[in-house]
Amino acid sequence: MNDVTIGMVGLAAILLLFLTGIELGFAMAIIGFLGFGYIVSFSAASNLLAKDIFDVFSSYGFTVIPLFVLMGQVAFNAGIARRLFNASYKFVGHIPGGLAMATVAGATAFKAICGSSPATAATFAVVAVPEMDRYGYSKKLSTGIVASVGTLGILIPPSVTLIVFGIITEQSIGKLFLAGLVPGLMIAFFFICIIYVWCRIDPALGPKGEKSTWKERLIALPEVVWVVAIFLFMVGGLMQGLFTPTEAGSVGTFFVLILSFVKRDIKLKGYITSVAESLRTACMVLMLIAGSAVLGHFLAVTRIPMIAADWVGALTMNRYIIMIIISMIYLFGGSFIDDLAFMILATPIFYPCIIKLGFDPIWFGMIIAITVMVGVVIPPVAINVFVVNKITKVPFGVIYGGVYPFLISLVLCAALLFIFPQLALWLPNLLMR
Repeated sequence: MNDVTIGMVGLAAILLLFLTGIELGFAMAIIGFLGFGYIVSFSAASNLLAKDIFDVFSSYGFTVIPLFVLMGQVAFNAGIARRLFNASYKFVGHIPGGLAMATVAGATAFKAICGSSPATAATFAVVAVPEMDRYGYSKKLSTGIVASVGTLGILIPPSVTLIVFGIITEQSIGKLFLAGLVPGLMIAFFFICIIYVWCRIDPALGPKGEKSTWKERLIALPEVVWVVAIFLFMVGGLMQGLFTPTEAGSVGTFFVLILSFVKRDIKLKGYITSVAESLRTACMVLMLIAGSAVLGHFLAVTRIPMIAADWVGALTMNRYIIMIIISMIYLFGGSFIDDLAFMILATPIFYPCIIKLGFDPIWFGMIIAITVMVGVVIPPVAINVFVVNKITKVPFGVIYGGVYPFLISLVLCAALLFIFPQLALWLPNLLMR
């Protein structure tokens, strides 16, 4: 067999290993080791395996992942999401579908300090769904919007997905964060528009809540201000070069901890839980990156990424059609493998193709992020839907029925990014020259 054939067999073997239940990070490391050893030598493969895993787990740059995850976990266990939801409810709860709109607003603010999509879905499944049940909201709307708003953290910083993408492609994490702001806020706005139209068509879906006084609204407003202030300080400092992404994660985590302790929202047990969950998530992501590094060296000696890039560059069809095909591959692959894991697996293969086609890598990151957003709410591997089902016990069919209308927002945003790439590139180009 030639090297390319060996590489293709290796990629197929990874999928087969994954189907046995083994974690994808370990599967990539095993196949990368065996493939590199077969082509080069097993002595070199042993050295490569040890070096790649050690380099990833000892890298100072990768500490950005556990820090941002810890910030989100502390916010999750401190009840910050509940206060953000209550503050949003004071302003929009009295209009049809207002509680669902408050969920979108609260989750959007919460995403400014939490980069985990499943954590956001779980938080608002606990916080928002019971409130919507109390006012007679349709289960389809209440669970559908909770599962959907969890996806916002994939675009709105601090996003773990964008951090990992930046590490893999060696792009500026600060630029990726800024690029995700406008599309993320657009999708949140589209969510609210869909809720409004849906409830106008069928008012029984989202009855009005109680109207709050302006005094109650002003009292609730500081809860939002604190979160926005932490976010602006963290991202602003990163943007101005005051601190690195790792230092930004440290600063954000520190201020969320201070806010939680001052308000007495978190106890020692909650803090220990936050650290444990952060370590578990961070180790999972770092193992994926380590496995990807080993696999990447194997693919490099097979020359598959370079051959794929040359082949794509030689195609006569429109480059945007090729980009759509690549996005569909990400979406299809993420339907059977965890979306973040598939992104880590596929990006080293397709990234050279994107550069060959002349696309901006930051823009490509936004397109892939939206593709991942779709993947976490559509079957069969829809982690956000699984989380909401586990907490609310609402049947999967009902939750999916509520999710599908909100997919319009994601498709519309992706289409706008294809037509107007500056929607993603304007802020990075303006603020980080």
